[in-house]
Order: sequence, then structure tokens, then C-alpha cells
Amino acid sequence: MSQGEGGRTKEAFEYHTITINTMEKASDLYTQLEKLGAGKFGMVYKLQEKATGKIRAGKYFRTRTPKEREAACGEVELMNLLHHPRLVQCLAAFQSRAELVMVMEYVAGGELFERIVDDDFEHTEPTSIQYMRQILEGIQYVHRQSIVHLDLKPENIVCVGTSSHWVKIIDFGLARRLDPKSPVKVMHGTPEFMAPEVIAFEPVGFTTDMWSIGVICYILLSGDSPFQGNSDMETLHNITAAQWEFDEETFSEISQEAKDFISELLQKDSRCRLPSDQALAHPWLRKTEQSDRKVLSKERMRRFLARQKWQKTGNAVLALRRMSRLAHKLDDPSASSLELGHSQEEDQIYTFLPQQMEQGPSFLEPLKDQVATEGSSTCLQCHVEGFPHPEVTWLWNNAPIQESPRLRIEEEENGSCSLAIARLSVEDTGHYVCRAPSALGETECSARLTVQRGSNTQTPNAEEGPGTDQP
Repeated sequence: MSQGEGGRTKEAFEYHTITINTMEKASDLYTQLEKLGAGKFGMVYKLQEKATGKIRAGKYFRTRTPKEREAACGEVELMNLLHHPRLVQCLAAFQSRAELVMVMEYVAGGELFERIVDDDFEHTEPTSIQYMRQILEGIQYVHRQSIVHLDLKPENIVCVGTSSHWVKIIDFGLARRLDPKSPVKVMHGTPEFMAPEVIAFEPVGFTTDMWSIGVICYILLSGDSPFQGNSDMETLHNITAAQWEFDEETFSEISQEAKDFISELLQKDSRCRLPSDQALAHPWLRKTEQSDRKVLSKERMRRFLARQKWQKTGNAVLALRRMSRLAHKLDDPSASSLELGHSQEEDQIYTFLPQQMEQGPSFLEPLKDQVATEGSSTCLQCHVEGFPHPEVTWLWNNAPIQESPRLRIEEEENGSCSLAIARLSVEDTGHYVCRAPSALGETECSARLTVQRGSNTQTPNAEEGPGTDQP
């Protein structure tokens, strides 16, 4: 990056204090483009602002229940406290009856670790210092607002642009505001980056994030993961025992200051970890000489990224489900020691999980035929499993279905898929297919939807159907 005063470039920083807009819809001001991702909360889409043509990201939350609405509004309130160049920004929010849309800054450069493995991208210890310094500047600001991120991992560190070395921290969906008078315990996150106190269901603090930063730094410099086991449960055991080391071959060209920095973060006792202020002042991050520019291994990083993609499926869900059950028992003083143990059956599940995971797609619950009345709404639902996870597509009378305000496609991490259709017309009658292809095969399920004409409904446009969007 081009250097400015003090060795840092000037960069544009846009932020807004958000008031949730209940008078307009996001679709009034933004055009919805392709889907960027999905999560437990809902979907993320690329958006284009109609007035300026600027590209944004839209985070679409389901808010059909009071709990869902509270969580979505809480994230907006949190983002209003996080105005810093190293943090992704919320630029607007729109609330309707069934959903809340957060319009976010679109960070176009992609995940940092994905960029590092590009052939034309420099990866050295000095460049790693630049990235770690930026991450810590962002987290320092977050912590000064009494907020803890709780989901720091490589996927949530992204580059501002395709030719930029600036990074931002994204995804504050699990972040919590801390109150010294009210300890916070959580049972969520990504196993590989969880701190021991999360797994033990003990109160979290600002140094919970610092543990995750230590793991990120270890991987950034080595391409290896310090606690990774053969299953998520083995990984969690390694973290709980704080079992890790610097592999002699992998870290042979890494400076002692870097290893000291990591060691001061990966402390099992959270009180012994460096807080963000002290981490930024560590001698490693204050190094300015650029003499040691040995290229670090990209091949190990490529293997790490490939494994990450392989593991983004049911094993994490199973492990967290087990942890969630255990957490409730740990918090229950009446739970017996027998209840706190896990069964032989669960042990077998985790032991043979890798073999179980590689499987072609199949439907646990297929679509079912439905009959509905014109003018009403309906939802076609099914449940697919498989690894690698299949890319689901929907068809109506053999034609691909495009999402629109009237047609919403949703897919949960657990494999639950749905197609919701509002303002039904008789032209929506037809054969619906949910197709699930993956590298190991393809399967589909289908059902017939029959829409009957109601006595008090207007005859809709004959051109209207699932492939079109008529308001």
C-alpha cells in the first residue's frame, strides 16, 4: 500500500448513527443483487443503492418472533457504538413486520487468508505484523466500548479492496456488551478459535477475544492451527488442556518476538493474557525494521483453508449441540455428575465423524404436496444433508426460481430449506422441485402446489408466476 504520514495511508471512512427506518422498505432505496451468504439469522445479499449506484451488503434478519426482533435490533444498537476504520460499518436499517434489513458497508477485498495465498501477494513476517496491528486497533476500540466480539476467526478478517493491505473486522452477530455487575456466559462460536472459558461455560471477558487473536496469529505465521484435532471434540479437549507448541520446522524462521507475542495470548488463565492495549505495545508489533522479509509458506496456508472448507458442516453443529447440552447442565446445580458425562454413543459419533461426513446429498424430509387459496401465502419446506454441503436450487415447472419480494428462499446451516410464496395466484399452481447437487452426486425432491381461486379475490395478471415478481 502507498505510505502516507507515519508510514500509514489515509483512507476514506464513512459512518452513520443509525435509527431504524420503519416508514420505508430497503427495496425502496436499494436493488437486491446476488446472495453473498447465509446464517442462522437469515441471508446476506449484495445491494446497489438506487440514488448513488454504490454497492452495499444487506443483512436480512427474520423478525417473526419477539426474540428474533430483539436480537436484530440489538445488533443495530451495537453497531452504533462501533465507528472505527478497522470495523465494518452499518449504514442504514429498515424494519418491516417480518424482517429487519441492516445495510452494511460492502468490503470487497475478500478474506485476508484467501488473499494471502494468491501468487502475487507478499506474505512475510513484516506484512503479518501490519495485519495483526490493524486487527488489534479494531479490537482495542471494540473493547473500549465495553463490547466483546466473541467470534474472531480468519473468515471475519477481510481486506478492504482487491489491491489493498487494509483489513476490517466483520460480523458482530455474536458480540455482547459486558457489564461488570452481570457476568456473561456464552456457548457459541467456532470451536477452533474458542477460548477455554467459553468451553467451560465460565464468564467471558475482553481477553476471550485475545485468545482468538493468538490463534489467528499462530495460523497467519505458520499455516498450521495450534489446537486442531481430528474432530471438533478433540479440538475442544486440546483447548481445555491448553495443549499446543511451536513446531520446530514450521516456526524455524519466525522471530522469537513473534513467538513471545503468541505465547502471551494463548494463556489458559484469561487473567494472564495480554489485553489489547498491552498487545499493541508488544515489541513484536512495534518492530519497524523490514530486514527479515523471508517469504512464509503459502502451501500450509492453502491446506489450512482447504480443511476449513471441508469442516464447515455438521461436525461443528454436533459439537456445539453437545456443548450446549453440557452448558445447561453445568448451570443447573441439581445436575448429577452422571448427567455431566457423555454417552458411549456420543463418543462413537465424534470418533467416526470424518468418515460419516463425506456423503452424497439426500433429503431427510422431502417436500409435500400442498393446496392453498388464492391471495394467501404458503411455504414449501424440506431438509437436505450431505458433505460437501450441496448448493440448493429451486424450480417451478422446470424453470429456475428467482428470489423476489414475493418469493423468499431460505437455507439454514442445519440443512433446512424453504421456499415462501406470498400473494398466491392460480398461476402459481405447478410442480416445484428442490434440487441438491454436490461433488458427490445430485438428488432432488418435488411436490405439487395447487392454488384454488377464492371467491373474493381479483384475477391476477396471467403472466404472474414463481419466476416473476408482481407487487
